[in-house]
Amino acid sequence: MTEPRKIIILSRNRRLYSTNRLVEAAESRGHDVRVIDPLRCYMNISSHRPEIHYKGELLEPVDAVIPRIGASITFYGTAVVRQFEMMGTFCVNESVAISRARDKLRSLQLLSRKGIGLPVTGFGHSPDDNTDLINMVGGAPLVIKLLEGTQGKGVVLAETNKAAESVIDAFRGLRVYFLTQEYIKEAGGADIRCFVVGDKVVGSMMRQAKEGEFRSNVHRGGSVRNIRITPEERSTAVRAARIMGLNVAGVDIMRSNHGPVVLEVNSSPGLEGIERATERDIAGTIIQFIEKKARPGKTGTRGKG
Repeated sequence: MTEPRKIIILSRNRRLYSTNRLVEAAESRGHDVRVIDPLRCYMNISSHRPEIHYKGELLEPVDAVIPRIGASITFYGTAVVRQFEMMGTFCVNESVAISRARDKLRSLQLLSRKGIGLPVTGFGHSPDDNTDLINMVGGAPLVIKLLEGTQGKGVVLAETNKAAESVIDAFRGLRVYFLTQEYIKEAGGADIRCFVVGDKVVGSMMRQAKEGEFRSNVHRGGSVRNIRITPEERSTAVRAARIMGLNVAGVDIMRSNHGPVVLEVNSSPGLEGIERATERDIAGTIIQFIEKKARPGKTGTRGKG
């Protein structure tokens, strides 16, 4: 039995499945765990004694922090995580790694630089380049996705070049950044979520889009099932998480004719789908990782940039 640890879970809602499961897993192993809302944290940024206050009280030092930072609060949430790092607290995923993974363009560029397989992806600014931007990824059908989108929101499948131009014009009119991406037809609307903890894939599931839909997200009505992945897919998922600097990550992979391609690396992957599909205690695995790795002053980020 390991010694009890003091653990904070940064989450806006204790009742969420993932947060609740992490609390259960930590308490069942004898740890003292507390859920706090990152938006209610406020900070004394001081070089000699950085502090975090929460709802009127000074937070005492803890052994580890599990960030569950939603996309809508990335800026403030990562500032809170960074403050814990300044205080020498072990964070399962560090602020720079979370920020890196949340920036779709930056993350794809980092993965590409390290030779990770990706869908052919385009990014541009001028309306004059629309045609070339579409042709760059193989023309229609193609996927157009907002840089800020999550859970399948802001992702459009354009079935003709004309439709793609209309979507691109609409996004430009909203003054938002977007990517164009090749459509992997052979995947048949399915992708694989690999759940990485440390240097291992601890669970994997295939997500299948519902009839008439190309986005396989569970929030979009996609179905999930346990799947055995290939050694190449396993290696790709672990490498992608390592490049991002994430100790806990959900790596989304699609099977293409030219091997596995990474769609996205998620820094706060949900536990519900993966635990139900695999029937594994993924939350417990995360707590075990903390037991092995959490030391005062030891940080978790393994990448740079």
